[in-house]
Amino acid sequence: MEKNLEFADLLRLMEERTTAFRAAVAAAPSLDAQVPTCPEWTLFDLVQHLGEGRRRWAGIVAAGPADAQPPFSPPPPPREREALLDWFTASTEQLQTALREAGPDRGCWTWWGESQSPRTTGAVARHQLQQVAVHTYDAQVTIGAPQPLPEDVALDGVDEFLTTCVATTAAWPHEPAIVDYHATEGPSWRLWFTAEGAKTARLSTPIADPDPEMAYVSARGTANELVMFFYDRIQMDSVKVEGDTRVFDQLIAWEPEV
Repeated sequence: MEKNLEFADLLRLMEERTTAFRAAVAAAPSLDAQVPTCPEWTLFDLVQHLGEGRRRWAGIVAAGPADAQPPFSPPPPPREREALLDWFTASTEQLQTALREAGPDRGCWTWWGESQSPRTTGAVARHQLQQVAVHTYDAQVTIGAPQPLPEDVALDGVDEFLTTCVATTAAWPHEPAIVDYHATEGPSWRLWFTAEGAKTARLSTPIADPDPEMAYVSARGTANELVMFFYDRIQMDSVKVEGDTRVFDQLIAWEPEV
């Protein structure tokens, strides 16, 4: 996949992941089940977190361009399973409606500032697809039936994470480094870490050799494995790593302030 998913595809895939999430919750023996990938949460907590997130972002999108996040004080969700699932579905519908009414190019507040993702509703839709996709995996793990992310969701997820959650103008506090990510489906990405911050780009073929004066490491796996590695759902030994692994340790520990 060379281009980002279209806005209509983001909304369609968000609906598909929402359906899969709801199915996993419905199949669980109890809402009190612990979520192995989010051990501080029960399944109820996971539904509450994701549903409240849909409602919060619906308000952010509806508010349009803003310098600060709009106030958000939701009432607690229902505790009974069917009512909770209906509440969650309504939460997703609120976000979908706000996104459709705004369209992909309208500005809005976002928590990411000087990244490589725009502060637009289209970028919000892209990030929120990844949120529901990863948390659907969490719910599936809870019932013992984890499924990999759909390939198009996972491939877009690698690019979305790198441009939104990693790229920054905050100074890299270590020696300059280069990190490559290779998806077995074909695409590759490169990250440069310097005193000017972190930037990323898709790599063309053939892959250019990294700067020999910069620390270098690469990770190879399926797009699903890379996304799960990014979100700490699997460990480093689940992907094929080559080079200076200290860079990954530094990256995982890095909390840049912009």
